[in-house]
Amino acid sequence: MLFRQKTEMVTPDAALPGRTDQTMPVPERHFVLDAPLVGPWPAGMQTAVFGLGCFWGAERKFWQTEGVYSTAVGYAGGYTPNCTYEEACSGRTGHSEVVLVAFDPAKVTFEQLLKVFWENHDPTQGMRQGNDMGSQYRSAIYTTDPSQEAAVQSSLAMYQERLRAARYGDITTEVKPLTEFFYAEPYHQQYLAKNPNGYCGIGGTGVSCPIGVQA
Repeated sequence: MLFRQKTEMVTPDAALPGRTDQTMPVPERHFVLDAPLVGPWPAGMQTAVFGLGCFWGAERKFWQTEGVYSTAVGYAGGYTPNCTYEEACSGRTGHSEVVLVAFDPAKVTFEQLLKVFWENHDPTQGMRQGNDMGSQYRSAIYTTDPSQEAAVQSSLAMYQERLRAARYGDITTEVKPLTEFFYAEPYHQQYLAKNPNGYCGIGGTGVSCPIGVQA
């Protein structure tokens, strides 16, 4: 029963109430990149929000990507405002664990970030990622600009063809506009830089995403 509850999306009326008058404290600077974790961002910067399983390992993939200005982990796609990690893990907030990526499009394109996203997890697993079970681990992209939607759908179609050829199933990635991003607790931010031997549950399929590769 508990497993089923955690792998099914909670309905808005059944979601935890959260808190509208209390936000999570956020560290002033990125532990690795020494950039702010909260906007406003420098002129020209853009943002993207990705969920690909446990956000500890996911965030590291993006802060290691050239052209990324800053990253932060948090919760998105659900109903509970300013939820805690324990609440998100209960499956009763509707949120996915996500990474907010602030990037310089002159140095790294959104399409290149999509390649990092697709290749570093298995987007066919539904409400889980590897051994991590629950709706908070679902694959997700929350777009921050209308132009991102077209890029996501194009890359999804290309990657689906490659996955099918490798005998994987249908992509289950949730794609929708970002409504709100709620920062996770300070100790989660850049967790694997602070804890180099910490758990990292994400892993790719080994199937290359053909973004940027001409047929």
